[in-house]
Amino acid sequence: MPCCLLLVIAILGPRIAIAGLALFTGYFERAFDGLLVPILGFLFLPFTTLAYAWAINMYGGISGGQGLVIFIAVLLDLGVIGGGASERRRRAN
Repeated sequence: MPCCLLLVIAILGPRIAIAGLALFTGYFERAFDGLLVPILGFLFLPFTTLAYAWAINMYGGISGGQGLVIFIAVLLDLGVIGGGASERRRRAN
């Protein structure tokens, strides 16, 4: 049961943060030019979308440290997505 709760938090947590920031602040308007990239980020790469918006809003661009944070966010996104698929395959066998 606790692992299911962690999975739900990992999947919904960044999406709730993106929705809250998009609805109540101008955080994503400053980081992105249009709506397409934040919407796609919400659906497919929420950690990366948050990390990129953070780097742009806090530092005005991406350099060494911010690039590392974005890279780690990409790995988190791929891990959350890939971990669920591998678990389903393992249970099916």
